[in-house]
Amino acid sequence: MIPFFPKQFSRRAIIVYLLSLATVSLVFYKYMMNLEFIIIGITWVLLFFLLAHRYTKRWVYPQESTFIRKLFFTALIIRLIWVVFSYLYFFIKTGIPFEFGSKDAYAYHNAAIWFNEIGWSEALDYLSTRSRGDAGYPLYLFILYYIFGPNIILTRVIKSLLSAWMCVLVYKLATRNLGEEVGRMAGIFCCLMPNLILYCGLHLKETEMLFLMIACLERADMMLRRNTLRFWDIVLVLLLLTSLFFLRNVLGIAMGFAIFTSLVFTSSRLVGGWNRMVLIVWALVALGVFAGGTIANEAKGMWNGRTSNQTLKRETQVRKGYDWAKYATGTVMAPMIFVLPFPTMVDVDEQYNQQLISGGNYVRVFLGGFVLIALYSALFVKRNWRNLSLLGSFEIAYLGIVAFSGFANSERFLLPGIPVLMIMAAYGVSLVSQRNYRWLKVWYWVVPMIIIGWAYFKLGTRGLF
Repeated sequence: MIPFFPKQFSRRAIIVYLLSLATVSLVFYKYMMNLEFIIIGITWVLLFFLLAHRYTKRWVYPQESTFIRKLFFTALIIRLIWVVFSYLYFFIKTGIPFEFGSKDAYAYHNAAIWFNEIGWSEALDYLSTRSRGDAGYPLYLFILYYIFGPNIILTRVIKSLLSAWMCVLVYKLATRNLGEEVGRMAGIFCCLMPNLILYCGLHLKETEMLFLMIACLERADMMLRRNTLRFWDIVLVLLLLTSLFFLRNVLGIAMGFAIFTSLVFTSSRLVGGWNRMVLIVWALVALGVFAGGTIANEAKGMWNGRTSNQTLKRETQVRKGYDWAKYATGTVMAPMIFVLPFPTMVDVDEQYNQQLISGGNYVRVFLGGFVLIALYSALFVKRNWRNLSLLGSFEIAYLGIVAFSGFANSERFLLPGIPVLMIMAAYGVSLVSQRNYRWLKVWYWVVPMIIIGWAYFKLGTRGLF
């Protein structure tokens, strides 16, 4: 087992990125990204791969408490630096401290200010008319602004604290399932993952949503593995699960499915027979409660409309002149869901936010090779998928739903898949051997083909060449 991210992988990842970026910029030079996005992209890639090697190697041996402290404060410092930089950068570029073309984030901010003006009663009345999946974050911001005032920086500092804490929870979750070395790598991967850092500087709900998601997975996993059931463990998991429905319905559905699946498939060595029966009864009761309310109606409407939503989006894109968009169906996108979204390295349609995070999306695509090794091993080599059913079923359920929606290549909708993908990538790194390394060598060639092919697709579908 490889206990750290080797320098060989780090160096190769950086070389592949630089060569891919140079190729796309030269071949499609008329649509080359602005220099600022190129510099930011290179910074993201260097930050992740250089520090991933450094930290995973240096932090292998410290005691658990020392490692957790280093992981938390390193993640926090990196996020706070980005919060300050992005605040100033967005203000200079857009005139407001919000991202390019900000709609949702700016609306959340203004809604929270408005709620403080009209008061609790009217604010809650208004939120009661909204979809449950849209009500949680405005209420959260309302509470923060009510206590601290409409302080944008402070709100993002709190996001940074939650994101750093999430890295620690990922470490604990991965360690419990796959061992200490994998757990430390997974925590460090999340600490350095550009996409997770980026959202700490945005006024969107994703950072809080991911924290609650990982907290729910971690507590559910702990509950499943305890020798004795504790009432408050069940209550906490149920509260965390419920909170997800107030942020994104799909996430709550995937989490509920994952918990129930793990109860059914996890081996009796980890989950005792009596505990399993009690928890299954609890899960069925919880399912009955959800099935009888507004959440179930919204979830049913979302599921029934998944095909029409996807078709509508494709038809809209085709009408705008995106002729090739009709081929990006769920059947096409689903097999690629573990490496989506692809990095955008060309300047089209003023997609500045996609260019801003192109380096982070590259990291995700490159690590996809290790994710595939982990999947293959769990299914066909070690065959330990039953004991990983909580993580696996959640990831497959959530990404599967997104793949068959109209948002299969939306970075924002795919973001909740990243923490578990980092666990899978860390597991894949630990499993690399002389026998399967030949597949990684192939992946080194597949990644540039994906990047160049995606640039060609984005430009070609708009008829730009």
